[in-house]
Amino acid sequence: MKKFTIPCNFGGTKSPFTVYIGEPEQRHHPLHFQSDWLSKERGGSIPGDVMDAIAKLKELADKNGVSFEDLCVYALQVASEEDANLNATKPQENFDALNATTENSEENSGG
Repeated sequence: MKKFTIPCNFGGTKSPFTVYIGEPEQRHHPLHFQSDWLSKERGGSIPGDVMDAIAKLKELADKNGVSFEDLCVYALQVASEEDANLNATKPQENFDALNATTENSEENSGG
């Protein structure tokens, strides 16, 4: 069983919430019981995009005969790396955009 922290909705506010992913029953969504408990006991909800992504990962794991838990860990690692790469390029992109704006302003003002 693997432990994940995901942003969940609590009355319009997002807060981190821990969920556990293992090998679920075939007839239920992998987070069905945790989502149900979160709603009834804490008044929260797991976002639909998270539920959809987990369902797709379960489908892929079943289709390819791989561990659902391991696939979730892998997907999270890839997503984290992509976020890190995206965030690492943003300051340079912002700087380039600022320079382009500044250069265009100077050209337009005759400077």
